[in-house]
Amino acid sequence: MSKVVKVGMADLNICRAPDVIITLGLGSCIGLVLYDPVSKIGGMVHYMLPDSTKVRNNNNIAKFGDTGIRELHKRVIAAGANRSRLVAKIAGGAKMFEVSGLSEVGNIGARNAETAKKILRELGVRLIAEDTGLNYGRTVELHCENGQFHIKAVGKPVKII
Repeated sequence: MSKVVKVGMADLNICRAPDVIITLGLGSCIGLVLYDPVSKIGGMVHYMLPDSTKVRNNNNIAKFGDTGIRELHKRVIAAGANRSRLVAKIAGGAKMFEVSGLSEVGNIGARNAETAKKILRELGVRLIAEDTGLNYGRTVELHCENGQFHIKAVGKPVKII
């Protein structure tokens, strides 16, 4: 019997087959999963902001892409995932508000997605699929049994990447 592991906003967790790990309501946030297809161990971080060094009160490591992705990487390996087999998938990073000009706020989703790619490169993890950008929210779930990343959005068919 599989169970559902929930990841909240500014949160991260890991799971293993046959479980499913899920996060709700990704807007400009990123839902990033790391997955080892052999051990079937996966994990997810739901981060809100790209860079912890730009914020004074940054004690929640899962809130930021730079610290949250590294922590998730550490935890899935500690749980038994093989570093060289890990793959990543990301979703979210939407532009939820129309803001004039090159506002930092309006562009947060794109910056969040860029941070994911940068940190993954540093960690040597291949990004094999993404569903980012545009202007709608997403709910995502990683099925640890097969590595499928299900992306749900209001009024759209479920996308599996």
